[in-house]
Amino acid sequence: MYLSYFGLTENPFSLTPDPRFLFMSQRHREALAHLLFGMGDKGGFVLLTGEVGTGKTTLCRSLLEQVPEGVEVALVLNPKQSSLELVASICDELKVSYPTPANSLKILIDCLNRHLLALHAKGQRTVLIIDEAQNLSIDVLEQVRLLTNLETNTQKLLQILLIGQPELKSMMAKPELRQLGQRITARYHLTPLSQDETAAYIEHRLEVAGCKRPLFARGTLRLIHRLSGGIPRLINTICDRALLGAYGGKNTVVNKTLVRRAADEVMGNKVRMGSPGLTGWLLALLLLVVLGAGWFYVQHPESPQWWTKWQRNTGETAQKPADRAAGGTVEKSPQTLDELFYGETTGTRIQDAFRSLLRYWGLDYPAESGKSVCEWAPSVGYRCYSGRGNWTSLKHLNRPALLELIDDRGHRHYATAVEIKDREVILCFGESRLTLPKKELDPFWFGDFTLIWKPPPIKSAILKKGDSGPDVRWLKAQLNRVEGGNDPSVSDTAESNVFDDILESRVMNFQRSCAVLPDGIVGEQTLIQLTKPEHGTSSSALNR
Repeated sequence: MYLSYFGLTENPFSLTPDPRFLFMSQRHREALAHLLFGMGDKGGFVLLTGEVGTGKTTLCRSLLEQVPEGVEVALVLNPKQSSLELVASICDELKVSYPTPANSLKILIDCLNRHLLALHAKGQRTVLIIDEAQNLSIDVLEQVRLLTNLETNTQKLLQILLIGQPELKSMMAKPELRQLGQRITARYHLTPLSQDETAAYIEHRLEVAGCKRPLFARGTLRLIHRLSGGIPRLINTICDRALLGAYGGKNTVVNKTLVRRAADEVMGNKVRMGSPGLTGWLLALLLLVVLGAGWFYVQHPESPQWWTKWQRNTGETAQKPADRAAGGTVEKSPQTLDELFYGETTGTRIQDAFRSLLRYWGLDYPAESGKSVCEWAPSVGYRCYSGRGNWTSLKHLNRPALLELIDDRGHRHYATAVEIKDREVILCFGESRLTLPKKELDPFWFGDFTLIWKPPPIKSAILKKGDSGPDVRWLKAQLNRVEGGNDPSVSDTAESNVFDDILESRVMNFQRSCAVLPDGIVGEQTLIQLTKPEHGTSSSALNR
């Protein structure tokens, strides 16, 4: 609609994964290098993960345009299949003939093995690429591992590239997949764009689309980065809506007002698209939360429960203690953000922030372990979760979180947010504590955070419709506890073990109430919300 108005030859912010528009940031170059390594003669099993919308599929399309000579590729785009269906799909991609109907896994693998041996005899290699691999079940991932056993005395016959969302890393860490994890020869996690990369990304896409002049001011580009978190898909959507708004208002350039309005349409009004009754339900829920919080503070005016728990684990009282340096000498606590960033004695190293974060859970990280905190955490029954969000999403998570702050020199500082109020945030770093207004922190916090959580006693990393077993029964019991009702289907019967349409609807309602994408799939974010403190009836719900 706005193309001719801005002199564009095509839509610069289309969501289709067109390799021509691929912006090769440093991260994308490294990710593509890992994928090309997986296609090389020394490649084997490569894992590429990244948040939703960071450009993994576009990278995959670019990779397919750079397939070396003598390499045959099988691309699987729909991994929600059984082991039999997956092997049949691979055979179809490689044009392998097999008897129909395909009802024998052994016959399919025998046919595939003969085809791979024939290609190997010609000096050719075969690469299997599975996109959206986080949707593979544990059984199918085990079958993928077995496919790597197709080999000669000197070489693997099938090289495999798995591309998926961060949940795929969690799946690979499960004990039952340790054999598969040990076969991975290269891993890479694709992160969002930096502020400068976001500006370059937008300018690159406009240039490819034939733009001859700047359409976004520099300050507007910084705002787009903050609102999108540097995620290319969100950048595209916000820019597309903003250009449409500029066209409708007959503006020649996109200003900050148009960007904020576009972001609000894209990300801020999802609830309004639902039924009219949903707004009333949310208002009623908000009223109950406010009333409950008021009652709690009347009964416990000194501090909220999780803050009291942090004080108990750190040995602090409700009163502010004197700050202590590591050597036992008294040091002055910083009173301003400048002192936090530039104070000579203030410790804002990531180790100090993690120390404060682990104290809340009563954990003591052994530095001699030789592992990072997040690599060590599973050994004591905990996990790290790293994400990107805002103050609202952190309040929903209701756990202390390690924040990454970037000062105006580009230097990184780390502090643990232990309490989020309406307008203020209490930060801990090392042995010191500081209360700051949110508006002072906003220019330096771009949404990156890490928290510690204790996973529930289930085997599945992801639960979705069609799944069955005791993990589904656990999920129903958790939702009953959260909803305050009693589902009679939670029993020892076979029916209680099935993830059906009704359960999917309940999961989506729960996700909406926690500001999680309501996709009906129980992944890491949803599990964290199901096990967070306020869903319990006592402090034991903290799963210590």
